[in-house]
Amino acid sequence: MTKNSRRSLLFAIFAALMLALVPACQSYDALVEKDQTCDQKWADVEANLQRRYDLIPNLVATAKGSAKHEEETLTKVMEARSMAASIKLTADDLSDPAKMAAFEKAQDQLKGPLSRLMMIDERYPDLKANQAFHDLQKQLEGTENRVLVARRDYNAAVKDYNSELGKIRGQAVNKVTGKPFKQRAYFNASTEAQAAPKVSF
Repeated sequence: MTKNSRRSLLFAIFAALMLALVPACQSYDALVEKDQTCDQKWADVEANLQRRYDLIPNLVATAKGSAKHEEETLTKVMEARSMAASIKLTADDLSDPAKMAAFEKAQDQLKGPLSRLMMIDERYPDLKANQAFHDLQKQLEGTENRVLVARRDYNAAVKDYNSELGKIRGQAVNKVTGKPFKQRAYFNASTEAQAAPKVSF
């Protein structure tokens, strides 16, 4: 084989490798980007849940003075808030359906007491006339709606990411790179928990 032939053969091999590597790199980059999008969307869910947790003590404190007979409701709201806020998920936990289910359950358990808190103003004239309580109710209702949107956005990002990971090229890239990518679990809160608290003025 002549020197030129060897060069041509080496060039052809190099070109073939490059043709194979470019799509693989693009697939890897796509998985990284979609994985990061999932993280960002989950951060949005957590930010809105934190806003909800922050509003609840203010609502409870405002209600305490006017609705003294609702101590049990107020206590249950704070206990449920404490339980929901205590469950934190790491990035690895988002791939664990059992841990996601525990997180969802804690969020669901906040729903009932919170709905009762939102309705007690009807029975207490002083509370019903309290503008601060009404303002907090509106903020909480708005936050609940943002939580719903954030959950939907997160689940859409998870679908996009899981679909890319499930494709042949995604599986191949994941296997070659030591399987750093894992399927993520959806945030499947119950139908009742998806509805924002009913606010009655």
